[in-house]
Amino acid sequence: MPPDVPTTTISGTPLAATYAEQRGREAEPDPGSYPFARGLHPESYRSRLWTMRMFAGFGAPEDTNRRFHELLAGGQTGLSTAFDMPSLMGYDPDHALSEGEVGREGVSVATVDDFRRLFADIDLALVSTSMTISGPAPVALALFIAAAEERGIPRAVLAGTLQTDILKEYIAQREWIVPERAGMRLVGDLIAFCSAEMPRWHAVSISGYHIREAGATAAQELAFTLADGIAYIEEMVGRGLEPDAFLPRFSFFFNCHSDLFEEIAKLRAARRMWARITRERFGATDPRSWLLRTHCQTSGVSLTAQDPLVNIARTAIEALAGVLGGTQSLHTNAWDETYAIPTLAAATIALRTQQVIAYETGAASVADPLGGSWFVEQLTDQVEAQAQAYIDEIDRLGGMVVAVEQGYPQGEIAEAAYRHQQAVDAGERVIVGVNAFASDAPAPIALHRADPAVERDQIARVMAHRVARDADRWAASIADLRAACAGDTNVMGPLIAASRAGATLGEMCDVFRTVFGVYRDPGRY
Repeated sequence: MPPDVPTTTISGTPLAATYAEQRGREAEPDPGSYPFARGLHPESYRSRLWTMRMFAGFGAPEDTNRRFHELLAGGQTGLSTAFDMPSLMGYDPDHALSEGEVGREGVSVATVDDFRRLFADIDLALVSTSMTISGPAPVALALFIAAAEERGIPRAVLAGTLQTDILKEYIAQREWIVPERAGMRLVGDLIAFCSAEMPRWHAVSISGYHIREAGATAAQELAFTLADGIAYIEEMVGRGLEPDAFLPRFSFFFNCHSDLFEEIAKLRAARRMWARITRERFGATDPRSWLLRTHCQTSGVSLTAQDPLVNIARTAIEALAGVLGGTQSLHTNAWDETYAIPTLAAATIALRTQQVIAYETGAASVADPLGGSWFVEQLTDQVEAQAQAYIDEIDRLGGMVVAVEQGYPQGEIAEAAYRHQQAVDAGERVIVGVNAFASDAPAPIALHRADPAVERDQIARVMAHRVARDADRWAASIADLRAACAGDTNVMGPLIAASRAGATLGEMCDVFRTVFGVYRDPGRY
């Protein structure tokens, strides 16, 4: 059991959960009250600390499973799974396009057996699991469900989050399979399925993180993320679902960049804007539907290869922004991630950074400790106004799907990234150790090294898997999945059946490619 958050200063001064007095402006409602700029819960982290969910994934499933157990033993409170590039693009390890990439940037998965090994000896009924995957998200969830139910864990008790956010792939991360309209159909099927059958599961994590990593400003990250959320609401309402049927299980994923106060303001503005969007624009009446629940991750793009140990300081400040901004879940990057998958030692320091913030700084002792600051309140208003202007323009264009098809958010991000790099190159924006205060002699560091045997082993496993399965049952399940994709049947049932029949991730994604076609980046920027 983790220790309680301190309720006094280090010198013994008692701390209240909230401090209501604000001078110079009309007070916002207390934390836990609509529109939630000051936080989702009246006592914030005094009632429940954020989930410490370190991103982990590399090599074969056994390798990542070992890291999961090490992090859980070190005090982590939730799992977050990184997949390798072939898995993210919907290919099996023996596909020609997978060569050289299997298990390198994340864990390699293709079959139910891979998911068995990935989560071996982890109680999935107790530990929440996040999976960072979008294009093949319905397939990954189907394989996960099949593996869990083999162990007697029903889908209704599984807790966690699937990223699923295909719009941000077209905008920023570029790990897609099918064109935009088909991608929205698959997202809609997954949300509808989870709303009906997985009450503890967040079907979509609407992600600004990758938008920010691509070069967006804080306001652009906020605007394009909320606009993606609006598009998913419109997709589900168009299917005849009431907003309150699915919104309580929506979640978000934001970047915590290096500008401490702007990031705090962004998170405060995000909660306020989403509350108003869901209640006033879409008529949601369940208070749970108004809540913007978010995971945050410190900025990967802010890490530097030069003087990499300085990244520990960067990560600590960015994590503090997430906590002061009121995140529900947090991942802290390791200092060596600019080079490779983190070593266990570096990942442990990143986790300890969160624990120091939680138990030693007092940052978790008071809800919205910066609420009422003239600077933070005005900056919150300014970030919101800038973001709202972008949302208004997206609405004018016809919504986010149309805007993505026209390249509007992509162009805005490209321009912002160019302006930022110009400022860095000119020395107008200081990056310590890069364009100022640089060290002459870099210190040698120990890095995680990918084992080339992983690729050979994963290829051998998936080939043996195909030989061992019931060919007739597999073929029938693939035919059923193809028919569901070509018609209007929700694909999740056929995907789960195909997973149980031995279909691989790549084979199920090949059905998507065959029926829906393949998305090709128009290459505007």
